[in-house]
Amino acid sequence: MPLMRLAKAAQWRKEACLSRQARPKDAQFFILFARKPAAMAKGRRPQRNKSGQPSQQPRFWGRHAVAAALDNPERRVRKIWATRETAAVFEIPSDIPVNFCDAGDMGRMVPGDAPHQGIVAEVDPLEHMLLAELLDQNADNQRPLIVLDQVTDPHNIGAILRSAAAFDAIGIVTQDRHSPAESGTIARAAAGALEIVPWVRVVNLARALEEIEDAGFWRIGLDGEAERTLAETIGTSRVCLVLGAEGEGMRRNTIEHCDIIAKLPINEAMESLNVSNAAAIALYAVATAK
Repeated sequence: MPLMRLAKAAQWRKEACLSRQARPKDAQFFILFARKPAAMAKGRRPQRNKSGQPSQQPRFWGRHAVAAALDNPERRVRKIWATRETAAVFEIPSDIPVNFCDAGDMGRMVPGDAPHQGIVAEVDPLEHMLLAELLDQNADNQRPLIVLDQVTDPHNIGAILRSAAAFDAIGIVTQDRHSPAESGTIARAAAGALEIVPWVRVVNLARALEEIEDAGFWRIGLDGEAERTLAETIGTSRVCLVLGAEGEGMRRNTIEHCDIIAKLPINEAMESLNVSNAAAIALYAVATAK
Protein backbone atom coordinates (compact mmCIF):
# COMPACT_ATOMS: atom_id res chain seq x y z
CA MET A 1 0.00 0.00 0.00
CA PRO A 2 1.46 3.49 -0.84
CA LEU A 3 2.40 5.97 1.88
CA MET A 4 -0.53 7.65 3.57
CA ARG A 5 -0.93 11.32 2.73
CA LEU A 6 -0.89 13.87 5.51
CA ALA A 7 -4.53 14.65 4.83
CA LYS A 8 -5.42 11.12 5.93
CA ALA A 9 -3.52 11.33 9.22
CA ALA A 10 -6.67 11.65 11.30
CA GLN A 11 -8.19 8.60 9.64
CA TRP A 12 -4.93 6.71 10.16
CA ARG A 13 -5.03 7.39 13.90
CA LYS A 14 -8.67 6.39 14.09
CA GLU A 15 -8.13 3.11 12.31
CA ALA A 16 -5.02 2.63 14.46
CA CYS A 17 -3.26 0.10 12.24
CA LEU A 18 -2.20 0.17 8.63
CA SER A 19 -0.56 -2.29 6.30
CA ARG A 20 3.19 -2.45 5.83
CA GLN A 21 5.05 0.43 4.18
CA ALA A 22 8.56 0.70 2.87
CA ARG A 23 11.23 1.73 5.37
CA PRO A 24 13.65 4.58 4.64
CA LYS A 25 16.66 3.22 2.77
CA ASP A 26 19.07 5.01 5.08
CA ALA A 27 17.47 3.74 8.30
CA GLN A 28 19.85 2.51 10.94
CA PHE A 29 18.57 -0.91 11.92
CA PHE A 30 18.34 -2.00 15.53
CA ILE A 31 20.71 -4.91 16.16
CA LEU A 32 20.78 -6.68 19.53
CA PHE A 33 23.31 -9.50 19.41
CA ALA A 34 24.45 -12.41 17.28
CA ARG A 35 22.16 -15.30 16.40
CA LYS A 36 22.10 -18.10 18.90
CA PRO A 37 24.33 -21.11 18.27
CA ALA A 38 22.67 -23.80 16.16
CA ALA A 39 23.32 -26.39 18.88
CA MET A 40 20.91 -24.61 21.18
CA ALA A 41 18.06 -24.87 18.70
CA LYS A 42 18.04 -28.59 17.95
CA GLY A 43 15.68 -31.25 19.22
CA ARG A 44 12.78 -29.09 20.31
CA ARG A 45 9.12 -30.01 20.47
CA PRO A 46 6.09 -27.74 20.00
CA GLN A 47 4.68 -26.23 23.17
CA ARG A 48 1.15 -27.48 23.80
CA ASN A 49 -1.59 -26.56 26.20
CA LYS A 50 -3.62 -28.94 28.37
CA SER A 51 -5.87 -29.88 25.45
CA GLY A 52 -2.87 -31.04 23.45
CA GLN A 53 -3.16 -28.19 20.95
CA PRO A 54 -0.26 -25.83 20.22
CA SER A 55 -0.09 -22.95 22.69
CA GLN A 56 -1.61 -19.65 21.63
CA GLN A 57 0.63 -17.00 20.18
CA PRO A 58 2.13 -14.73 22.84
CA ARG A 59 2.83 -11.07 22.20
CA PHE A 60 6.28 -9.66 22.91
CA TRP A 61 6.91 -5.98 23.45
CA GLY A 62 9.95 -3.77 23.82
CA ARG A 63 12.94 -3.37 21.52
CA HIS A 64 15.21 -5.99 23.08
CA ALA A 65 12.57 -8.72 23.19
CA VAL A 66 11.35 -8.11 19.63
CA ALA A 67 14.84 -7.68 18.18
CA ALA A 68 15.94 -10.96 19.76
CA ALA A 69 12.87 -12.75 18.41
CA LEU A 70 13.56 -11.43 14.90
CA ASP A 71 17.20 -12.50 15.19
CA ASN A 72 16.30 -16.06 16.22
CA PRO A 73 15.95 -18.36 13.19
CA GLU A 74 13.93 -20.80 15.31
CA ARG A 75 11.31 -18.21 16.21
CA ARG A 76 8.35 -17.52 13.91
CA VAL A 77 7.18 -13.93 14.12
CA ARG A 78 3.64 -13.75 12.74
CA LYS A 79 3.00 -10.02 12.71
CA ILE A 80 4.28 -6.75 14.13
CA TRP A 81 2.65 -3.56 15.33
CA ALA A 82 4.93 -0.54 15.51
CA THR A 83 5.11 3.20 15.40
CA ARG A 84 6.66 4.53 12.22
CA GLU A 85 9.65 5.88 14.11
CA THR A 86 10.40 2.53 15.77
CA ALA A 87 9.83 0.47 12.63
CA ALA A 88 12.41 2.60 10.81
CA VAL A 89 15.21 1.34 13.07
CA PHE A 90 14.37 -2.36 12.78
CA GLU A 91 15.33 -4.73 10.01
CA ILE A 92 12.03 -6.56 9.57
CA PRO A 93 11.84 -9.34 6.95
CA SER A 94 9.49 -8.53 4.10
CA ASP A 95 7.30 -11.58 4.74
CA ILE A 96 6.23 -10.36 8.21
CA PRO A 97 3.11 -8.13 8.13
CA VAL A 98 3.72 -4.78 9.81
CA ASN A 99 0.82 -2.69 11.10
CA PHE A 100 1.58 0.95 11.87
CA CYS A 101 -0.04 2.28 15.03
CA ASP A 102 0.31 5.22 17.37
CA ALA A 103 1.71 4.69 20.85
CA GLY A 104 -1.67 5.03 22.54
CA ASP A 105 -3.24 2.22 20.54
CA MET A 106 -0.24 -0.02 21.17
CA GLY A 107 -0.56 0.60 24.89
CA ARG A 108 -3.86 -1.27 24.78
CA MET A 109 -2.15 -4.35 23.31
CA VAL A 110 0.07 -4.95 26.34
CA PRO A 111 -0.66 -5.44 30.06
CA GLY A 112 -1.10 -2.35 32.20
CA ASP A 113 1.72 0.12 31.89
CA ALA A 114 4.13 -2.28 30.16
CA PRO A 115 6.82 -0.29 28.31
CA HIS A 116 6.23 -1.36 24.70
CA GLN A 117 8.80 1.13 23.34
CA GLY A 118 6.80 1.49 20.16
CA ILE A 119 6.80 -2.12 19.00
CA VAL A 120 4.77 -5.31 19.66
CA ALA A 121 5.20 -8.69 17.95
CA GLU A 122 2.90 -11.71 17.83
CA VAL A 123 5.00 -14.87 17.78
CA ASP A 124 4.76 -18.64 17.90
CA PRO A 125 6.15 -20.24 21.08
CA LEU A 126 9.52 -21.90 20.64
CA GLU A 127 9.55 -25.67 20.38
CA HIS A 128 10.46 -27.59 23.50
CA MET A 129 13.84 -29.22 23.94
CA LEU A 130 14.10 -32.64 25.55
CA LEU A 131 16.33 -32.91 28.61
CA ALA A 132 18.29 -35.81 27.14
CA GLU A 133 19.10 -33.76 24.06
CA LEU A 134 20.24 -30.77 26.11
CA LEU A 135 22.52 -32.97 28.21
CA ASP A 136 23.92 -34.77 25.14
CA GLN A 137 24.69 -31.51 23.37
CA ASN A 138 26.63 -30.27 26.39
CA ALA A 139 28.33 -33.49 27.47
CA ASP A 140 31.84 -32.14 26.88
CA ASN A 141 31.77 -28.87 28.78
CA GLN A 142 31.67 -27.66 32.38
CA ARG A 143 28.89 -25.12 32.05
CA PRO A 144 26.29 -25.07 34.86
CA LEU A 145 22.62 -26.04 34.67
CA ILE A 146 19.68 -24.52 36.57
CA VAL A 147 16.66 -26.43 37.88
CA LEU A 148 13.66 -24.52 39.22
CA ASP A 149 11.14 -26.16 41.53
CA GLN A 150 7.70 -24.51 41.26
CA VAL A 151 9.02 -21.06 40.41
CA THR A 152 5.95 -19.61 38.71
CA ASP A 153 6.42 -15.85 38.58
CA PRO A 154 7.15 -14.82 34.97
CA HIS A 155 9.34 -11.89 36.04
CA ASN A 156 11.55 -14.29 38.01
CA ILE A 157 11.71 -16.78 35.14
CA GLY A 158 12.73 -14.02 32.75
CA ALA A 159 15.36 -12.64 35.12
CA ILE A 160 16.81 -16.13 35.69
CA LEU A 161 17.01 -16.70 31.94
CA ARG A 162 18.91 -13.43 31.65
CA SER A 163 21.38 -14.49 34.36
CA ALA A 164 21.71 -17.92 32.76
CA ALA A 165 22.73 -16.25 29.50
CA ALA A 166 25.13 -13.91 31.28
CA PHE A 167 26.92 -16.73 33.12
CA ASP A 168 26.82 -19.21 30.22
CA ALA A 169 24.52 -21.84 31.73
CA ILE A 170 23.48 -24.61 29.36
CA GLY A 171 19.79 -24.03 30.12
CA ILE A 172 17.05 -24.07 32.72
CA VAL A 173 14.76 -26.95 33.67
CA THR A 174 11.26 -26.53 35.08
CA GLN A 175 8.31 -28.80 35.76
CA ASP A 176 5.77 -28.34 33.00
CA ARG A 177 2.68 -27.94 35.18
CA HIS A 178 4.40 -25.63 37.68
CA SER A 179 5.89 -23.05 35.35
CA PRO A 180 4.43 -20.29 33.18
CA ALA A 181 4.12 -20.41 29.41
CA GLU A 182 6.15 -18.09 27.22
CA SER A 183 4.84 -14.56 27.47
CA GLY A 184 5.69 -10.97 26.80
CA THR A 185 6.44 -10.52 30.50
CA ILE A 186 9.06 -13.27 30.44
CA ALA A 187 10.56 -12.04 27.17
CA ARG A 188 10.77 -8.49 28.50
CA ALA A 189 12.41 -9.55 31.79
CA ALA A 190 14.81 -11.87 29.94
CA ALA A 191 16.03 -9.01 27.71
CA GLY A 192 16.63 -11.35 24.77
CA ALA A 193 17.78 -14.39 26.76
CA LEU A 194 14.55 -16.29 26.08
CA GLU A 195 15.80 -16.70 22.50
CA ILE A 196 19.26 -18.05 23.36
CA VAL A 197 18.94 -20.09 26.58
CA PRO A 198 17.27 -23.51 26.19
CA TRP A 199 14.26 -23.98 28.46
CA VAL A 200 13.45 -27.62 29.17
CA ARG A 201 10.06 -28.56 30.62
CA VAL A 202 9.72 -31.95 32.27
CA VAL A 203 6.80 -33.90 33.68
CA ASN A 204 8.62 -35.29 36.72
CA LEU A 205 11.31 -33.13 38.31
CA ALA A 206 12.68 -35.93 40.50
CA ARG A 207 13.30 -38.15 37.47
CA ALA A 208 14.88 -35.22 35.68
CA LEU A 209 17.29 -34.74 38.58
CA GLU A 210 18.21 -38.43 38.36
CA GLU A 211 18.93 -38.00 34.65
CA ILE A 212 21.02 -34.93 35.45
CA GLU A 213 22.99 -36.94 38.02
CA ASP A 214 23.66 -39.64 35.42
CA ALA A 215 25.08 -36.93 33.15
CA GLY A 216 27.74 -36.17 35.77
CA PHE A 217 26.32 -33.11 37.49
CA TRP A 218 26.80 -32.31 41.17
CA ARG A 219 23.31 -31.24 42.26
CA ILE A 220 23.35 -28.39 44.79
CA GLY A 221 20.04 -27.33 46.28
CA LEU A 222 19.88 -23.80 47.69
CA ASP A 223 18.17 -23.39 51.05
CA GLY A 224 18.64 -20.66 53.63
CA GLU A 225 18.56 -23.21 56.47
CA ALA A 226 21.54 -25.20 55.17
CA GLU A 227 24.64 -25.49 57.35
CA ARG A 228 27.26 -25.04 54.61
CA THR A 229 27.67 -22.18 52.18
CA LEU A 230 27.61 -22.56 48.42
CA ALA A 231 31.32 -21.79 48.15
CA GLU A 232 32.08 -24.73 50.46
CA THR A 233 30.06 -27.20 48.37
CA ILE A 234 30.80 -26.40 44.72
CA GLY A 235 33.68 -28.86 44.34
CA THR A 236 35.17 -29.73 40.94
CA SER A 237 32.29 -31.52 39.20
CA ARG A 238 29.79 -29.94 36.83
CA VAL A 239 27.25 -28.01 38.87
CA CYS A 240 23.48 -28.15 38.72
CA LEU A 241 21.89 -25.43 40.85
CA VAL A 242 18.43 -26.28 42.20
CA LEU A 243 16.23 -23.44 43.47
CA GLY A 244 12.73 -23.48 44.91
CA ALA A 245 9.93 -20.95 44.93
CA GLU A 246 10.11 -18.02 47.31
CA GLY A 247 8.56 -18.77 50.67
CA GLU A 248 7.95 -22.47 50.13
CA GLY A 249 11.41 -23.29 48.83
CA MET A 250 12.18 -26.71 47.37
CA ARG A 251 9.76 -29.57 47.92
CA ARG A 252 10.93 -32.47 50.06
CA ASN A 253 11.24 -34.87 47.12
CA THR A 254 13.36 -32.32 45.27
CA ILE A 255 15.65 -31.92 48.26
CA GLU A 256 16.05 -35.69 48.45
CA HIS A 257 17.24 -35.68 44.84
CA CYS A 258 20.02 -33.17 45.50
CA ASP A 259 23.55 -34.26 46.37
CA ILE A 260 23.98 -31.50 48.92
CA ILE A 261 22.12 -28.50 50.30
CA ALA A 262 23.85 -25.13 50.57
CA LYS A 263 23.07 -21.54 51.44
CA LEU A 264 24.19 -18.12 50.32
CA PRO A 265 26.04 -16.27 53.12
CA ILE A 266 23.60 -13.38 53.51
CA ASN A 267 23.15 -11.17 56.56
CA GLU A 268 21.04 -12.81 59.27
CA ALA A 269 18.85 -9.71 59.34
CA MET A 270 17.42 -10.83 56.00
CA GLU A 271 15.56 -14.12 55.85
CA SER A 272 16.03 -14.74 52.13
CA LEU A 273 16.63 -13.29 48.68
CA ASN A 274 14.37 -13.07 45.67
CA VAL A 275 14.84 -16.33 43.74
CA SER A 276 16.13 -14.56 40.63
CA ASN A 277 18.70 -12.66 42.70
CA ALA A 278 19.74 -15.88 44.41
CA ALA A 279 20.16 -17.57 41.03
CA ALA A 280 22.36 -14.74 39.73
CA ILE A 281 24.59 -14.81 42.82
CA ALA A 282 24.85 -18.60 42.72
CA LEU A 283 25.77 -18.60 39.03
CA TYR A 284 28.46 -16.00 39.71
CA ALA A 285 29.83 -18.15 42.56
CA VAL A 286 30.03 -21.16 40.27
CA ALA A 287 31.66 -19.16 37.48
CA THR A 288 34.37 -17.73 39.73
CA ALA A 289 35.06 -21.02 41.51
CA LYS A 290 36.19 -22.82 38.35
